Amino acid sequence: MREVDEELAEIKREIIESRGLVIKTNNLTNALSADLKSIAKRQQSYEQRLSWNSATAYIVFVLVVFTALKFAWDARVDSVTAETQQKTAENERLRKENRELEKREESAARAEAKAQAFYELVRQNKRVDVIDGFEGLKNEPLTKTELAFFADASVRARTELAREEFLLGQDKSRLQRWQEAATAFEDSLRVKDDSAVAPDAKLGLAEAYRHLSRQRDAVAILTQLLESSPDKELEDDALYNLARCQTDLQAWNDAKTAWRQLIRRFPDSHFVPEARLELSQLSQAH
Repeated sequence: MREVDEELAEIKREIIESRGLVIKTNNLTNALSADLKSIAKRQQSYEQRLSWNSATAYIVFVLVVFTALKFAWDARVDSVTAETQQKTAENERLRKENRELEKREESAARAEAKAQAFYELVRQNKRVDVIDGFEGLKNEPLTKTELAFFADASVRARTELAREEFLLGQDKSRLQRWQEAATAFEDSLRVKDDSAVAPDAKLGLAEAYRHLSRQRDAVAILTQLLESSPDKELEDDALYNLARCQTDLQAWNDAKTAWRQLIRRFPDSHFVPEARLELSQLSQAH
């Protein structure tokens, strides 16, 4: 009986130990399960973070790539734009130079034609046409030699024409055709007012004005002529005509002064007797 009890006790003890072992195993299993769940949860969290990090890294990479592409594209566009602008400017410059070259060639051709026509006028001794032609020719693109030659031709034509008109005026004055004489002298001075015959032309014009009852115009010319220190051979004639015009204008004091100057400065002049008479009459009357 004792052995049965002992066996039962042993069995009971083994059952209790087995139960404790089962409980301990169950607890370990539960703890392992909890650990596994915790590990799985942490792994899931890690995978989610990894996924987000990967997505973020991808997005950042894409943005960086697109930004780099944008900068590269902008740089290329700027380069192409700058090159296009440079080519456009160069093209425009070449077009402008071509237009200027065409204009110069046209101007040169036009100047050459005008120069040829002007030379024909000089060769034919058409003085009036030479004078008028040079005014339209001197601004053309001619060489210095051509311009100097044509200028000399124009001056020579003016000198010859001025002398021709002066001689015509003298002829008209001898015939006492004073209006025609005045016109000829005016033309002579208009053509060249500094020619060798200009002082004589001014004197002849003043005399013609005096006979045309234009004494005031004559006085202005004679005063200027005397102030410019003319040839002594002309000065007595100028003083005589000045005194005559001032007498006609009843400028008695000015007239007496002119007569006195004529007598004092040119005592051998053929005008002196008349000057003495006029001065005596003016002194008695005024």
